[in-house]
Amino acid sequence: MHIVDLLIFIFYLLAMLGVGFYFLRKNTTTDDYFVGGRGMSSLHIGLSVVATDVGGGFSIGLGGLGFVMGLSGSWLLFTGLIGAWISGVFLIPRVFRIASEKGFLSFPQFLGNVFNRRVAFIAGIISAISYLGFTSSQILAGAKLASSTFEGLTLEQALILMGVIAVVYTALGGLKAVIYTDTIQWIILLSGLIFVALPFTLVSVGGWDVVRETVRPEFLSLSNVTWQQLVNWSFTIIPIWFVGMTLYQRIYAAKDRKTAQRGWFLAGLFEYPVMAFIGVVLGMLSRVAIENGAIAGYSADSIDPEIGLPLLLKTILPVGFLGLILSAYFSAIMSTADSCLMASSGNILTDVLRKHDRKRSLRYSQALTLVLGVLALFLALRMENVLELMLLSYAFMVSGLIVPVLAGLFTRSPDSRAALFSMITGGSTTILLILLQAELPLGLDVNIFGIAVSLVSYLAVYFLRKNRTR
Repeated sequence: MHIVDLLIFIFYLLAMLGVGFYFLRKNTTTDDYFVGGRGMSSLHIGLSVVATDVGGGFSIGLGGLGFVMGLSGSWLLFTGLIGAWISGVFLIPRVFRIASEKGFLSFPQFLGNVFNRRVAFIAGIISAISYLGFTSSQILAGAKLASSTFEGLTLEQALILMGVIAVVYTALGGLKAVIYTDTIQWIILLSGLIFVALPFTLVSVGGWDVVRETVRPEFLSLSNVTWQQLVNWSFTIIPIWFVGMTLYQRIYAAKDRKTAQRGWFLAGLFEYPVMAFIGVVLGMLSRVAIENGAIAGYSADSIDPEIGLPLLLKTILPVGFLGLILSAYFSAIMSTADSCLMASSGNILTDVLRKHDRKRSLRYSQALTLVLGVLALFLALRMENVLELMLLSYAFMVSGLIVPVLAGLFTRSPDSRAALFSMITGGSTTILLILLQAELPLGLDVNIFGIAVSLVSYLAVYFLRKNRTR
């Protein structure tokens, strides 16, 4: 890699650290630290939400989908648009009103208000463990990308570099630092992909006519997708908009309800169509390049689809632009890592330890975030498979929490014992099915079955207790 690209990348990392140090002196309360002082604008909220939700996994994963299925891979983020807008209409009005009145800092506090403190405690544990796993997986993803790009940099060295920077600026600056860096990171990512990656890759493969001649016709269609894929993506992505601690923190951070809703609607549009089509088109262009021999030594049938685009960019981009695009990809990864770390820290301080209202709570918050960040880095050093940990973490959270949240939002008399039982059975079922590698009917995702068990459990306990009280 040329020294210019390296310097651009180093400058980006130092800038992220600078934001953390800047907000170190700006934070005076836990409200500042965990919910940004409750005065954020819709633009910052929206960009932070989409940066966190799309993140490194989707940014690189969309390229993989474009590589294997073409434009139809964009439907993945259409579910993000649906989830954002549905939660913007139904979730935000109720959550924001209660959070403003009671000064919530975390998602489980909302469940504690609807049910009781035991439900909030269990939800806090589930959410904290899940987000700690997310943080580790994102640090590892960034380290793998760095070690494969920078010659002479080992995976362990990359892990320490990525982990220290992400942990330090998050621990120092809190949610304000996270939201403002998310804004910067998303602008870097979007600008880099639209104004650098797309035009350079399209020109390098010979233009759109060459694309049409190279790929199969279904790659240029929006119908190259099965109903099972659409159902699985819907159950994978839409529920997170109702149970994600990172999203609740941003609802609380908005200066008013309408600001939060505008941020959510903006985030949905950035996910689909903007990021959805940019990602899959770039992935498809990498396939065209490989099939036409522009990248020597690789075959479209044997290569990992998710590394096709990074390989293409590394091959075709001139000096300076590679550093910019690498910063864009790292920005996506780090915007997810920092948000997940803040979520895990907030869950433990607020819902498990309940030390958020102490005089020294701000220092507790910073110390806890630092400790959890070190733990996440340690886990990343011990891990090999990013996707497996992400899947386990995500499934555990969604399957355990979505039914109680919906019950709290849409039923007149939510039952706390039913909520506890559904949380335990739903999350456990999904984890068990993943560990057993069970072959499920119709090719449906394990999340669907975990959520189904959670729903049945909630209804069974609810009606059993209701019949006993008659």
